[in-house]
Amino acid sequence: MPRELFQKTAIRGVRKNAERWQATCYAAQKEQSRNYSTLSGLPVKPLYTPVDVEHLDYMRDLGFPGEEPFIRGAHPTMYRGRTWTQRQLAGFGPPEETNKRYKFLLGQGATGINGVFDYPTLRGYDSTDPDARADAGKGGVSIDTIEDMRALFDGIPIDKVSTSLVTCQPICNITVQSMYFANAKARGIPLEALTGTSQNDFLMETAITVAPGVLPPEASFKLSCDGIEYCAKYAPRWNPISFAGYNYRESGCTAVQEVVFTMANAIACAEEMIRRGYDIDSFAPRLSFFFSSHSDFFEEIAKYRAARRLWAKVMKSRFGAKNPRSLILRFHVQTAGVSLTAQQPLNNVARVSYQVLSAVLGGAQSIHADAYDEALCVPTELSSLTALRTQQILQHETRVTHTVDPLGGSYFLESLTFDLEEKMESLLGEIDRVGGIVKATDKGWIHREIADAAYAFQRTVESGEQLIVGVNCFQIEDEVLPIALFDVPETLAIQEAKIVRIKKERDAAGVDKALSDIARACEQGKNLMDVIVDAVPARMTEGEITGVLKRHYGTWNPPLF
Repeated sequence: MPRELFQKTAIRGVRKNAERWQATCYAAQKEQSRNYSTLSGLPVKPLYTPVDVEHLDYMRDLGFPGEEPFIRGAHPTMYRGRTWTQRQLAGFGPPEETNKRYKFLLGQGATGINGVFDYPTLRGYDSTDPDARADAGKGGVSIDTIEDMRALFDGIPIDKVSTSLVTCQPICNITVQSMYFANAKARGIPLEALTGTSQNDFLMETAITVAPGVLPPEASFKLSCDGIEYCAKYAPRWNPISFAGYNYRESGCTAVQEVVFTMANAIACAEEMIRRGYDIDSFAPRLSFFFSSHSDFFEEIAKYRAARRLWAKVMKSRFGAKNPRSLILRFHVQTAGVSLTAQQPLNNVARVSYQVLSAVLGGAQSIHADAYDEALCVPTELSSLTALRTQQILQHETRVTHTVDPLGGSYFLESLTFDLEEKMESLLGEIDRVGGIVKATDKGWIHREIADAAYAFQRTVESGEQLIVGVNCFQIEDEVLPIALFDVPETLAIQEAKIVRIKKERDAAGVDKALSDIARACEQGKNLMDVIVDAVPARMTEGEITGVLKRHYGTWNPPLF
């Protein structure tokens, strides 16, 4: 029997008085003419009372931090025991330059590395490829061979510092993560000692940041699961996948879609790993998630809490997970890049600050705060430092870390959490009916959902229903940019010279054998990371490896609609 938190007689009295207040006191005052709803379209009432959470059973629906359903936090002590990892994104130009930025951020108090890679690397191209060379070093660091990986982490104790590899697409992850692991082995560091995360999300490759010549969804999904399987066997402290809801949100998803698409992806991965013979509790504790912190302050907090409760239900009811750690949804948060404005860019400091606060109040395990100039350029050293200091001020000066889940029990927040969870469960059921996330991607269903949501939001901006300071209200005419822009160092010539030198120096026969081993593993349906980790020391390029994959699996064009 449910154990409601509030007495029925007391609820009846509150309901009666709330209706009286609404009809007399509230109705007597003029309300602004606007649509009161969350960014995801959930209506927001003027007042919330115990009536809105009258069916709440404390132990079933809330419980305690570190215990099922984990809505109040993944760990019992949360930030009283260990603060969130302050993991600032960094990556630009050749690896030697990004190495300097890593060391600068670590020296200034960052507690983890968040390495972002350039567009050619993310999409499986060499820096010198005619289809990609114009983007070398843009938006991230260039990695062509294992030599670049050595330079990127030179002098950094990777057995002590947690590293996030923003290898969004599996075609990138299978090579770049293999280089990272092979570099660790070469340095005498056992894989068991490595801590960190790879994004490794097939939806990124097939539905979000689609490039020419991507792998088909089934092949991309297979590579993603190869990474999970490899880490389950050899790198037990590494999170082999971070389901990249953040990037879905940047593409236009609602908060509900962001969580559900990641969760459907995680369900598919769990089903595949079980098909490969693994027990759910042998890999589920290392599945991780990556969410956005957008502008709707309370919806974002409720989103994280609803996601934790729903994940615990899914793992228990669908998969029969026994290990409590399998039920815990752990996640990294990045503040919403899409919310940053090129107009009046210093306003972005305020946006980022409250977005970090919502991530903290929602119980994130690690956070990246965007730099104020990211709508204009790769962050400067000053803007990167300001973003890091934003996190440090929040941690050390505001005292929001002193209690666990400080907003838990809020009538509004708990009601919103239930509403979001109900929407999430409904959408998850819809994906099940489509046939799962891989089929939904292959059919173009995911693409339509994202496009429709993005279009709907853009219409609210253009109509003025959604106000964005500096963009469609409070503009400054003839604005003079108040900040200096970062100039990305010359990259292509540097990487081109390296590749030419490496191809002259390396053992050509050894490279041919290594590439043949990868091709044979493709044909035999083996785990490709098993082979590629051992192959990359031969110094083949990323493009050479992905060329083998594309020849075997073919390439795919997303369906038009």
